[in-house]
Amino acid sequence: MSQSVDFGRVAVLYGGTAAERPVSLISGAAVLKALQEAGVDAHRFDPAERDIVEVQGYDRAFIVLHGRGGEDGVIQGVLEQFQVPYTGSGVMASAIGMDKARTKQLWVGCGLPTPTYRRLYASMDFAAVVADLGLPLMVKPSREGSSIGMAKVYSVEDLAKAYEVAAKHDSEVIAEHFIQGSEYTIAILGDRALPVIRMVPATDFYDFEAKYSRNDTQYNIPSGLLAEDEAELQRLSLEAFRVLGARGWGRIDAMRDADGRFWLLEINTVPGMTDHSLVPMAAAACGIDFTQLVLTILAQATRENGGAA
Repeated sequence: MSQSVDFGRVAVLYGGTAAERPVSLISGAAVLKALQEAGVDAHRFDPAERDIVEVQGYDRAFIVLHGRGGEDGVIQGVLEQFQVPYTGSGVMASAIGMDKARTKQLWVGCGLPTPTYRRLYASMDFAAVVADLGLPLMVKPSREGSSIGMAKVYSVEDLAKAYEVAAKHDSEVIAEHFIQGSEYTIAILGDRALPVIRMVPATDFYDFEAKYSRNDTQYNIPSGLLAEDEAELQRLSLEAFRVLGARGWGRIDAMRDADGRFWLLEINTVPGMTDHSLVPMAAAACGIDFTQLVLTILAQATRENGGAA
């Protein structure tokens, strides 16, 4: 879309204090630059450096805060209180989407496919978890993003060590049955699922290094799926997005096993917007350049109760 709408004074919220601050700084700078070059009256707003009450002086907020404080409903609640329309999902969807365990509970309750999992505790019998879920397993802090604190484990001993690492990032940790197969991501823009991307990391799994610092991760778009299979994965991802009450934009990560069945892994309600990021890549594949992408996201800014900007 071209810049024909007067968005007013826009705060681009990025940086913050979460573990994902370095990624947010890069994402936010890219969004800010694109908006300003498109003629939008956009301004940097780092909640780690400014009093958040100052956000009341803006007409809209473009949220590019990854992780805690920005993707978990906290900043969304602040903006609701100040009646500032903002991009992306509202308080409830953001809070649930940031929590992998509760996201999976909701998906399971709605009959959507997601790998079996267990919550981990320091005093539990890890051997029983392995017997229940099998090996290998993925261990994840429930409320972190960008694969921070994640590990793939192949033994009971590995599970105990991985739990200790993950627990340093979050008091809630899950172990998830590892799906052997291809990994995909599906960007959502408005009510549309963009072309599916297949990730082929050179590392053991699509970890933080593969996402942000390595140049040998392969991104296949077209994904290589048959047209009907890609359509099914897009349909499934849209349903998973809507079940959580998400809106505006986001990304669903999924796997496909050897039997051809798709499995939902997690949702990202404020995905990355760096030069390695997947949403801009998917948008470009269907003719939406970065500037068009950020303007489209900004145009969808609203409040939890549906109040338009």
